[in-house]
Amino acid sequence: MIFLKFVNRSVLLCFPLAAVFATFNFDSGVSAADANADRIRPYAANARYWQYRGQPVLLIGGSKDDNLFQRPDLKQHLDEIQAAGGNYIRNTMSDRRTVPKTLDSGATEAVGFEVYPFKNLGGGKYDLNQWNDEYWTRFANLLKWTRERDIIVQIEMWDRFDYTDHRGFNAWKAHPYNPANNVNYTTAETGFATGHAAQHPGRDQQPFFHTIPGMDEYRRQYDVVRKSQERFVDKLLSYSLPYGNVLYCMNNETSTSPKWGQHWIEFIQRRASERGVDVYTTDMFDDGHEPESSENIRVALDTPTQYTFMDISQVNSRTFNEDHWGKLLWYDREIRKHVRPLNNTKIYGSGETSWGSGTPEDGIERFWRNLMSGCASARFHRDGAGNGLKPNAKASIAAARKVESLVKFWDISHKNDLLHDRESDEAYLACRPGTSYVVYFSDGGTIGLDVKAWPQEFTLHWINITNGEWGAKLTMTGGNVLPISAPQKGPWAMVMVSGK
Repeated sequence: MIFLKFVNRSVLLCFPLAAVFATFNFDSGVSAADANADRIRPYAANARYWQYRGQPVLLIGGSKDDNLFQRPDLKQHLDEIQAAGGNYIRNTMSDRRTVPKTLDSGATEAVGFEVYPFKNLGGGKYDLNQWNDEYWTRFANLLKWTRERDIIVQIEMWDRFDYTDHRGFNAWKAHPYNPANNVNYTTAETGFATGHAAQHPGRDQQPFFHTIPGMDEYRRQYDVVRKSQERFVDKLLSYSLPYGNVLYCMNNETSTSPKWGQHWIEFIQRRASERGVDVYTTDMFDDGHEPESSENIRVALDTPTQYTFMDISQVNSRTFNEDHWGKLLWYDREIRKHVRPLNNTKIYGSGETSWGSGTPEDGIERFWRNLMSGCASARFHRDGAGNGLKPNAKASIAAARKVESLVKFWDISHKNDLLHDRESDEAYLACRPGTSYVVYFSDGGTIGLDVKAWPQEFTLHWINITNGEWGAKLTMTGGNVLPISAPQKGPWAMVMVSGK
């Protein structure tokens, strides 16, 4: 197929948009999409996990920010993630320039490096029909540099905190979508307020998230805003769809009706179909930490054609120890009805909060329980809300890669019933009985491992999760319940494989 590049983009506007998407990529600089079979997709042999470039992959990582594409040190940070063993990032399409960012040292980083996607006309006014090339160049660089490093990007299209002034965010006050800040529509035309400071965005009072016909709070006057939203998403997809290392999540911890996210899922799936490429879509619901009673989670579980994978990040907040494990097992049971990957793009744990983010140690424990329960991805949330890419996060990533060098997580499954004398939250087992066993100790301890049916010799490897280094290696003989004691207090992984 021959691809043409038009110097005058106005020529393209003469073609139907679908035809443009089906034939040309006029923004990303990529002349053809990645081969469809090589794109990220559920693993053919175990759809609970992902495959990329035709090979199964475990997605793990951590980073110091959410909207990585905006960072001036993006390439260096991607190198750092890759060197640590990470292959998975979260990228919100955010432009929230007014919120301070906390560094590893605890200091506050100066803000102001983010830019908006729309053209700045000066005087505090923007034109939503014209683009800021710098924003899109940054996004193009993210896509190019992550593909070069085989890093999977999970995009979040919308983040409710980008459109609020609550608790000093001042994001909506400055945003181009605010009718006070653009030349495209007014407050009278849209009914949109120029400030949203009174309530937490979780209360879902921002009409920006109700522009879809059929939603309870929809008003016809919102259509002009939705057209700008759709224009933005079309622009984004003109960059991202050629790349096979991209997953699509509609929102950050949304409490809005699923109809909002479903509109964008269908929009993206339609554009991908027009291009002839496969994409995988989901949404992240705020009440994912209480999945048994969540109507939104039930909708997602029961609608596999739209939610083609699940992001269950919110299970990694407000839940601890065996409660956290129990909820992961609930997801594990429910996903078997329509098997898909379970992703965790955010694992909280930077310090105790009133709402239950947990300590850094809780973040490490959640990361490992994610892996042991059969989740397809585990990523430490950014600095200030999680362990980011701090030394403890790097150590866990390194330790997980060492486990993976001996046993692939997609070849084993959780089986705590083979553990004897296990105390609550002491240890977790995933195995393929008789062949390979992985035990995660949260803080040292001793358990019995039932291998009575397997009398052969096994080789046991210890991995120190605190520093990511190998520990002792020894040989044990099965045919009994083997006493297994962690070398010392702290988190440890034990890998036991059949043979010498």
